[in-house]
Amino acid sequence: MSGFVKIAIDDYYSDSNWTTIINKYWMLAERVSDPRVQGWFLFDTPLPTLAMVVVYLSFVMVVGPLWMSNKKPFQIKNTLVAYNAFQVFLSSYMFYEHLMSGWWGDYSLSCQPVDYSDSDKARRMLHLCWVYYFSKLSEFADTVFFVLRKKKSQITWLHLYHHSLTPFEAWVLVKFIAGGHGTFSNIVNNLVHVIMYAYYMMAAMGPQYQRFLWWKKHLTTLQLAQFFMVLFHSISALVYDCGYPKIIAAGLILHSTIFIVLFMNFYIRSYQPKPRDPPTKVPVADASNNNNDAKIPNGHAKMNGYTNGHIKNGYTNGHVITDATQKEKVQ
Repeated sequence: MSGFVKIAIDDYYSDSNWTTIINKYWMLAERVSDPRVQGWFLFDTPLPTLAMVVVYLSFVMVVGPLWMSNKKPFQIKNTLVAYNAFQVFLSSYMFYEHLMSGWWGDYSLSCQPVDYSDSDKARRMLHLCWVYYFSKLSEFADTVFFVLRKKKSQITWLHLYHHSLTPFEAWVLVKFIAGGHGTFSNIVNNLVHVIMYAYYMMAAMGPQYQRFLWWKKHLTTLQLAQFFMVLFHSISALVYDCGYPKIIAAGLILHSTIFIVLFMNFYIRSYQPKPRDPPTKVPVADASNNNNDAKIPNGHAKMNGYTNGHIKNGYTNGHVITDATQKEKVQ
C-alpha cells in the first residue's frame, strides 16, 4: 500500500495532464486489485455503483417526493412484511457464511490478513463479500418505501449517509480486500440486521403486534455497540502487524467514529427525557369578587374550578382531559 502512494506521488509530479494521471492511477488500481474478481459483474469500475447511488438519491430526495406530492400514501403492508422477512433471511445467511468462511475459530481477532489464494475458504469468503455488496444495494428499498408511504420524517441525513456510503465500502471490499480483518464489521452488521429487520417486520404486521415492540430503544443501543466493537477491533489492526493494510484499518476507525457520533446524537434526541415546561401559575382571585372567589388562608385562590393550585372541571394534575383524551384512553 505504501508503494501505491509513492507511485501516485511520482506520477503527480511527472505529468500534470489530469487525463494521463487518472489513466495511470486506474491502471495502478487494476494492478493492486484482487485478480480473482477480474471481469465480475459491476466490478470492472466503480462507475455503475456511483450511478446507482446518484439515481437513488435523486429519487428519494427530489423525484419521489414530487411524484407523491398529490398522491395518497401507498398501502404496502404485505410488501413490507415480505421485504423485511427477506432481509432477515439474507442477513442470517451472511452471518452464517462469515462464521464458516473464517470467523468460527480460524480468523484472529487481533489482526487477520486477507487470503488471496484459491482455497475453498478463501473463495467462499470472496463470494460472500460479493453477496454482501448486493445486499447493500437491496437496502435502497428502505428509503424508497419511506417515500411511497410519505414518511418524510424517517428520511434523515443519517439514513441517507449510511445508505449512500455502504455500497462504495462494499465495492472496495470485493475489489481489493475480500476477507481478513475488515470483514469483522460485516459479520457484526449482519447480526444487528437480523434483529433490526425482524423488528421492522413485526412493526409492519399491524398494531396488534405493537405490544411486542418495546425494545426499540435497545435496538439503537445495539447499533451503537456495533460501532464501538468495530472501532476497537480496527484499532487492534494498527497495533499489531499481520499484513492487513493499515490505511483500511484507519478508514474503518474513521467510519466507526462518524457513526458513533451520528447515532449518539440520534439516541439523545430520541430517547433522552426532554425538559419539562415550568408550571403555570394559578390565577389569583380578585378580592372584590364574591365569596366563592375570595382568597383562602393557605395562599391559594379558591375560585369556581380552582382548589389548592389544581384546576377542576376537566383539568387534573396539569393534564388537560378532553373528550378526545378520554376516547383515546378507552381505546
